[in-house]
Amino acid sequence: MKKLILGIILVTILVGCQGENKEGEKINIGITQIIEHPSLDSIRTGIEDALKDSRYKDEIVFNYQNAQGDFITAQTIAAQFNENSDLIIAITTPSTQAALNKIPEKPLFFTAVTNPVIAGLKGANITGVSDMSPVKDQVKLIQEFLPKTKTIGTIYTTSEANSTYLVEEFTKVAEKAGYKVIARGITSVTEVASAMDSLVGVVDVIYTTKDNNIASAYGLIVDRANKANIPIIGATKDFTKAGALASSGISEYQVGYQTGEMVIRYLDGKKIQDLPIEYFKKSELTINEKQMKKYGILLDEEQTKNIEIIK
Repeated sequence: MKKLILGIILVTILVGCQGENKEGEKINIGITQIIEHPSLDSIRTGIEDALKDSRYKDEIVFNYQNAQGDFITAQTIAAQFNENSDLIIAITTPSTQAALNKIPEKPLFFTAVTNPVIAGLKGANITGVSDMSPVKDQVKLIQEFLPKTKTIGTIYTTSEANSTYLVEEFTKVAEKAGYKVIARGITSVTEVASAMDSLVGVVDVIYTTKDNNIASAYGLIVDRANKANIPIIGATKDFTKAGALASSGISEYQVGYQTGEMVIRYLDGKKIQDLPIEYFKKSELTINEKQMKKYGILLDEEQTKNIEIIK
């Protein structure tokens, strides 16, 4: 009986210490990212900055791996991290889905995931921060800056749950506002050019959702749109910087920073089940000065207060 009681006490102590890090011990954090582009890189920077600002800054060792857009590679990275990392952070839905398949017990934090439920991201060892895009605000940008618009074109990757979901949500809101939406599905970045060509001459505005293939080919999209005099409304500030007319979206950096803060709470001793999924709700409005002049858009005093001008 004494052995049984001692065993129960030991198990209780071990469970109670889950997530708590002893001072001085190295904390190996694996960061897996499906592909490199500015939006995802901003998220990663936010994660790293939050952890570098914490009391664990001298103990943390980052191991960053990029899957170069390949899901099988993402699974290989996840399996490797399962062996040599104390906790894993997955950036984007594909990276998180790959990691969840290969990491059954170690703490797994996701970020840059729009809809965790639709993506099937559930389990005793997983939580994270959603970056759901404010599609209503994006439709309002079109109404405000491009009032003559009747037809909106958009491109999305059919295999990306995030992208598919966002295009569906955007379409519902846009159609309710009286617009016609033409969506072109692609399977890889190589199909972006032909999808853009199919929209030229047919749509008044291009809407670019958060999509890894779209982000990777953004320069091409901007070039095609500029030549055809079709303004672009984007879902992130990075798209405005890259040449979209305007965007309404959450701060990718702040999403990453919030994810890092969640990881810190875990390291402080919180259990995964006590860290519910968080949603970043504050959006930021941006407009590209060069594109604003191209399309003859003038801002009044009130608009100037509420929107950041990207030069």
